[in-house]
Amino acid sequence: MKKKLGLFEGFGVELEYMVVDKDSLRAKPIVDEVIKEVAGEYVSDYEEEEIAWSNEIVLHVIELKTNGPSNTLVGLDKKFHQHVIRINKILEKYNSELLPSGAHPLYDPYKETKLWPHESNPVYESYNRIFDCRGHGWSNLQSNHINLPFANDEEFGKLHAAIRVLLPIIPAISASTPVLDSKYTGYLDSRLEVYRKNQIKIPSITGKVIPEQVFSKVDYEEKILNKIYKDISPFDSNGILQYEWLNSRGAIARFDRNTIEIRVVDIQENTKADLALVGLFCLLLKELMSEKHVSINELQKFHENELSNIFLSNIKYAENTLLNNLSFLEIFGVRKKVTANELWQHIFENISFDSNIISEEELEPIKTILQKGTLATRIKKSLGNDLSNNNIIDIYKQLSNSLLSNEMFEP
Repeated sequence: MKKKLGLFEGFGVELEYMVVDKDSLRAKPIVDEVIKEVAGEYVSDYEEEEIAWSNEIVLHVIELKTNGPSNTLVGLDKKFHQHVIRINKILEKYNSELLPSGAHPLYDPYKETKLWPHESNPVYESYNRIFDCRGHGWSNLQSNHINLPFANDEEFGKLHAAIRVLLPIIPAISASTPVLDSKYTGYLDSRLEVYRKNQIKIPSITGKVIPEQVFSKVDYEEKILNKIYKDISPFDSNGILQYEWLNSRGAIARFDRNTIEIRVVDIQENTKADLALVGLFCLLLKELMSEKHVSINELQKFHENELSNIFLSNIKYAENTLLNNLSFLEIFGVRKKVTANELWQHIFENISFDSNIISEEELEPIKTILQKGTLATRIKKSLGNDLSNNNIIDIYKQLSNSLLSNEMFEP
């Protein structure tokens, strides 16, 4: 029997990318062909020693993920980048490439959505039957999922308490989706705005995105999971969807593998930026659990409604959000009203560094984000008032180049 990993003894990272035509940037539903190229057959997963490739619910999105937990984030961005290059090489024969950022600015979900037709198809068809997976909230939201382990109930309670208070400010540094349907949406993190509404037919599945105040497995199952299973059952008589992964909060407990999965991070322009964010969040979570500024007990007192209000502001305004909840700011050692960017500046400048988690050099992309703005802000600056298809294609092709070169996108 495998030993259960404790806090920060393992890191699971999942990065999603859309496959698009190189010229038009139209979504190309060919991920099954890409995986078949290396696996030799139509399968959902292709595994190598450290990085695996996987399908998603739609045929135009591929996921790269650590093949099981990695014991450190050091060097991971380069490993992911090698697989990005490899997939792009395969895609050349289809005149296609991977597109970064959390959402495609031109994608028409009602015309272009094609579900994965192979393994796991009954699950995807069930989702489609109940919720209709045509829509940006299902087929146009590429995210960076972070899986962090806990060894026992006590560790779960601490980790869940820390993650809950981190979630509201994540969009302020990771937002990358200002455009949908060729228009500015009014949200710098449009991906999260559509994500939080995609299962509104059964509200308990997503809740407020910020999880409820539950800090033990028994409470979590009783107050969150069992309610979700009960509410879905009239639509899911065969129990196809009644598993932990049905829970769509911004962080979900996976007791089947003793991890909590964070799901509110937009994909950036390259793996270097993606992994820098993962590292920063892990360092901050470790610091929060060390009770540097406030106790775990104080963290647990924040109601999901209070945290949700902060979260919704950050979805809309990202780094420009004015944060004026002083009890919340005190968590991070700040005692006055600040913008979200100023808060992240403060966090980054005062973070307790741990080279076992990530190297200082690998946090360099954070400086670009804090100085030049979130990727969403940098995209808006580049596009300006010209939202013609030609200009959008030109700017997003530059993002594809950033993914390939692993260099930061700077207008």
